[in-house]
Amino acid sequence: MLRYILRRALIAIPTILLISVFVFSLQKLLPGDPVLAMAGEERDAATLEFLREKYHLNDPIPVQYFNWIGNAVQGDLGMSLRTRQPVTELMAEKLPVTIQLAVMAMIFALLIGIPAGILSAVKKGTVTDYVANVVALSGLSIPNFWLGIMLILLVSVKWQWLPASGYVPLSEDFAQSVKTMLMPAFVLGTALAATLMRHTRSAMLGVLSADYVRTARAKGLAERRVVLKHAFRNALTPIVTLTALLFGELVAGAVLTEQIFTIPGFGKLVVDAVFNRDYAVVQGIVLVTAIGFIAMNLLADVLYVVLNPRLRGQ
Repeated sequence: MLRYILRRALIAIPTILLISVFVFSLQKLLPGDPVLAMAGEERDAATLEFLREKYHLNDPIPVQYFNWIGNAVQGDLGMSLRTRQPVTELMAEKLPVTIQLAVMAMIFALLIGIPAGILSAVKKGTVTDYVANVVALSGLSIPNFWLGIMLILLVSVKWQWLPASGYVPLSEDFAQSVKTMLMPAFVLGTALAATLMRHTRSAMLGVLSADYVRTARAKGLAERRVVLKHAFRNALTPIVTLTALLFGELVAGAVLTEQIFTIPGFGKLVVDAVFNRDYAVVQGIVLVTAIGFIAMNLLADVLYVVLNPRLRGQ
């Protein structure tokens, strides 16, 4: 098992290096000059040249890349041009917010998607199955921004049940923090719930037709026990793997939802950095997000082996 994990980790290293090259190249492709942004409106040729020398922008591009990746390996992702804060400090402030949003959204997705998928598979061909598929298709089709705006209009403005925007840290007020995250988490979770429902249904349909399930029913076991203990347990492997991958997508894809609900997380940070041409922040966020997604992919591979004993000896 340990050898498998190490092998998968070694395979991920070239991927991370390729991503780092792409992220570094992103700065060169973006319009504008970072030195002009740093110098401000009152600038002269001497100041511009000093900044270029300070940040090694006069060096050849390969040298600039190796300087940047060398610092990144040591935990130095540069300095924000707008706030003059280290990028690592900015990300350390925003990452817990996005992780909280992603965890709550995943809870919604699991509570809605898995039961709906099991019910749809057990009731295949019935009205329940068709309704579950229509709801899943709606969850995949409705844009997050539209659903978020509708929830704000109804839940916050009309009914005044939950705050429309903002964020309160968990350490300050746990209850209020959960309230501010409920709507954005639900918006993100509905699309994931639809995906989980479809995959759960597919996995359950494959398992429910297996011989051991028919044998369990022939023994007279209760249908609930057959479905949950025998069928769902064996259908869990692809579901867990998909959940790990979807969580990585959540952390990377919360940009629009955080903008709508004014949540100061990774998504809002990267949008503000793009508009302000804060290249170091954009590079740092994209690099860390990509590494996090690769880590979740690695976790999914490991979970697949843990849950499927037949693969442990291969």
